[in-house]
Amino acid sequence: MTHASNDSAGCLFCKIATGKIPSKKIYEDDDVFVFHDINPWAPVHFLMVPKEHIESLVFVQEQHSVLLGKMLVLAPKLAAQEGLRMEGDGGFRIVINSGKEGGQEVFHLHIHVMGGPRPWKRG
Repeated sequence: MTHASNDSAGCLFCKIATGKIPSKKIYEDDDVFVFHDINPWAPVHFLMVPKEHIESLVFVQEQHSVLLGKMLVLAPKLAAQEGLRMEGDGGFRIVINSGKEGGQEVFHLHIHVMGGPRPWKRG
């Protein structure tokens, strides 16, 4: 059972990744779309979404290994680009909510990248 496809007509993040809904884009390539969270928890808070519609981490298959690896390698580069310090007391947090009980609100796999001076609003 897989919940992955090229697009899901009603999916908010699919619409953002295809430009049907505007966003404050940070990065885009053939596989990934990255944009600022509209309700940030931290001074820097952005979302990384695969362009392929994958409902959640629960539905990731072996063929998604390269995509997920690419996203995790990209995360610290974009965090630094967005002004987060990587040395000393700097750093960032990666969060992937999976499923309703895991706190997922938009059912398209996404990685939250958050950082900056504390305290944060939440988390």
